[in-house]
Amino acid sequence: MTSDKLYHDPELAAFYDIENGWTADSEYLKTMATGRTSILDLGCGTGLLAAALAQDGGKRVVGVDPAAPMLDIARQRPGGDRVAWIEGDARAVRLNETFDLILLSGHAFQVFLTREDQLAALRTIAAHLSPEGRFIFDSRNPVVTEWQEWTPVESERVIVHPKLGEVLAWNDVRHDPDTGVVEYDTFYRIAVDGRTFSARSKIAFPSYDDLASMIAEAGLVVDQWLGGWDGRPLEAATPEIIPIGRRL
Repeated sequence: MTSDKLYHDPELAAFYDIENGWTADSEYLKTMATGRTSILDLGCGTGLLAAALAQDGGKRVVGVDPAAPMLDIARQRPGGDRVAWIEGDARAVRLNETFDLILLSGHAFQVFLTREDQLAALRTIAAHLSPEGRFIFDSRNPVVTEWQEWTPVESERVIVHPKLGEVLAWNDVRHDPDTGVVEYDTFYRIAVDGRTFSARSKIAFPSYDDLASMIAEAGLVVDQWLGGWDGRPLEAATPEIIPIGRRL
C-alpha cells in the first residue's frame, strides 16, 4: 500500500484529479458536513474535498494521507491553506483530538488488504470521533464484481492532461478468489510522444458481514447503511457499501 506508485509517484499523482475529480460522493459528503465544526478526512488524497469543506468558515478541517505527492497537490490548491495537512497512515495516526465528522471516501478503505489493517483503520476512526460525531466511508460491494470491467478493452479511455495533452488510459486486472484481493494495473500513454506511465495497485473487497463485524469490534455502531452515493439503501446487489455511524 505505502509503495503504490499511483499515489507516491508525482507524475502519476498528477492524474488523480483528472480521473476522479468532484463526484457524487463529494456532493453527498459536502451536504453531510453542513453544521459540522470539525472534520477529519482520512485518506484525503489531493485534498479536493477537504479544501472545499474548509471554505465554509468556522470549520476545522484536517486531511491525513500517507502519500507526500498527493499532499503537495493538496497544499497548492485553492483553499489548501485553510486545511491542516498531515502525512500519516490511517491505521496508526493519533492526533490527540476528536472530530464531529470523520470521512474516508474514494474507496480509500479498500487499500487496507487484511482484516488486521482494516480493523486498525476503524479503530483510528473510533479514537478520533467525538461523542456526538459521525463517521462515513465507502467500499465497493464484492457481490457486484466491478473489477471484471477493469480489463484493457472495457477500461480504455482518453483523458486530457493540462500539461501533457491527450492521454490514452487503460487498466488490467487480476482477482485472487482465496483472499478477495484485486491487483490492477493502470497505464497512461502520452499521445504526443508515446511515453507510458504505469502503476500496479492492490485493493480488498470486504463483504458486508466482514465490515459489520469489524465496525462493532472497533467500538462503533452503524445507524444507516447506504448502497450508493445517491442515498439508496444498501441491498444485496447495490454497488457500494457505505456505513454511517457513531461511537458505541
